[in-house]
Amino acid sequence: MVLGTAMGLIPHLLHHIGLLAGTALLAGIGGTVLFGVLGLAAMLPMLLRLRRRFGTWWAPGLAVVVFAAMFAVSTFLLGPALRTAVDHPSEPGPVPSAPAGDQHTRHHG
Repeated sequence: MVLGTAMGLIPHLLHHIGLLAGTALLAGIGGTVLFGVLGLAAMLPMLLRLRRRFGTWWAPGLAVVVFAAMFAVSTFLLGPALRTAVDHPSEPGPVPSAPAGDQHTRHHG
């Protein structure tokens, strides 16, 4: 659990290091590959325990497939959606206003 928390915090903490780590290292395909590999490396102890527990590579293989699916959803769906929301916040629509007193009485008479 501690290792998983640390791996989740690393991208956030690295952008505080400076421009190089925040932009050059983590932006684009390089950062995606880096954190994919780090995620798989962090899974190795769990994968080995699964292998010992079940006596087959099916369980660890399934865990890697689930990890890859979650990583892909995060990378290709959630990340771009969050980036779009931050870069282009939705504009508030026009606020309806009550007609002024003059406009209301003008059409009566």
